[in-house]
Amino acid sequence: MAAPDKSADKAGHTPQETRRLRRGLAVLGTLLITLSAITPASSVFIIAPGVIGQAGTGAFLAFLAAAVVGVFMAFVYAELSSAYPLTGGEYAIVGRTLGRLPGFMIMLLILFTQLLILAVIALGVGTYLGVLIPGLPGPVVAAVVCLLAAVFAVLDIKVNAVMTGIFLAIEMLALLVLCVLGFVNTNRSFAELFAHPVVAGESGLQPASFAVIATATAVAIFAYNGYGGAVYFGEETHNAPRSIAKAILWALGITVAAELIPVTAVLLGAPDLTELFKSENMLAYTVTALGGSTLNTFLSLGVAVAIINAVLAIMLLTARLLFSTGRDDAWPLPVSRAVESIHPRFGTPWVATVAAGVISAGVCFVDEKLLLVLTGTSLVVVYAALCLAAVNGRRTGSTGHAAYRMPLFPLPPILALAALVYVIYANATDPEVGRPSLIVTVAVLVIAAAYYLLWLRRRGEWVLRGDEARESEVPTTR
Repeated sequence: MAAPDKSADKAGHTPQETRRLRRGLAVLGTLLITLSAITPASSVFIIAPGVIGQAGTGAFLAFLAAAVVGVFMAFVYAELSSAYPLTGGEYAIVGRTLGRLPGFMIMLLILFTQLLILAVIALGVGTYLGVLIPGLPGPVVAAVVCLLAAVFAVLDIKVNAVMTGIFLAIEMLALLVLCVLGFVNTNRSFAELFAHPVVAGESGLQPASFAVIATATAVAIFAYNGYGGAVYFGEETHNAPRSIAKAILWALGITVAAELIPVTAVLLGAPDLTELFKSENMLAYTVTALGGSTLNTFLSLGVAVAIINAVLAIMLLTARLLFSTGRDDAWPLPVSRAVESIHPRFGTPWVATVAAGVISAGVCFVDEKLLLVLTGTSLVVVYAALCLAAVNGRRTGSTGHAAYRMPLFPLPPILALAALVYVIYANATDPEVGRPSLIVTVAVLVIAAAYYLLWLRRRGEWVLRGDEARESEVPTTR
């Protein structure tokens, strides 16, 4: 009888047996999926009206300030992802730079949030398809979208890159039409947006204060979010240490252009600012007033396509996150062994993908307002953890092997942290969504810490894997 392999860990893994995904993406493919997950059209049509409602024409300055914060965070993401281009994403990075307890807390927070966000985004499909087919049952449509997205997400990653690229082109076309409408039918000058922003008041339009614009900036930051999602495809991207950093920086740049320019066009072209600010659907008002109801229907269909594309892209990265948690033995071993399963033909994490689809489909029947409370502030905590990881990684040398080094260090993580502190303050002062969301986020972190300290650490079963895949892709030169 053969002697047991002493190099195997408690779960029976040997370094050679660690599950690996199939590398099939170049920078472009990773970029297309990442942009699809960000879904600029959905941000413009769904999130931007909230920013305009808060800051009026000051939304231009809010989106501009949020872009600056986005640049800082993109630098942080690019350096950390270049050091650890692993499918575990943020938690794999935090666990290796700040310690296993913070890593596990971030892991559970992100997984909890991602599964709910899939449902939040999918619920928007019914809203925009309702323009064509009135009376559609929103939760049912959303659940079907989640399940279909899971089916397609099981396919080869190159196939999904092509699919998301096609949908992304339709999405960008809708934004281009919106830009043309606004800039061709300009009703106010750019100088008014920049120097004299106004917001709706009790007696008409009034100047938008710095505080109002700053508060709206907190929402605009979320509109740009998603560029860091490229790291989830690090184990499927060729030359990942360099490619993922490039994909992140390009994704942020394209996203800022694809959101800031259309928002500016709307603010310049809206026929009547008072009517714009009080409209239930600000974008529909602007499009209908400038281009007619038929064009509004066309753009609504484009937004529905964008949302479906976003669900598919986020399903891809959520499945890889769940796969990584199984590979790292975050759950009881039978569960971990199941979710780390890789499809023999497509080389994708198929069990994790199906699980993400089923769970998110079920969540579609939860009240949407409750979902917003449950997911509202988790991003702030993740961003803050990454800023600390960037600083500590430089201090300890744990990110010294990164192929990309951010410029102006340590300013980007420090300035981003300062902005995040303000966002937390803004949420704490909001009794309806922000404050309850902060409480939920803290509760998830406490539960994660308790599970790790009382169960996983005592059993010694949580193992951060995937480094052998990373090491095989580390460039030989800097």
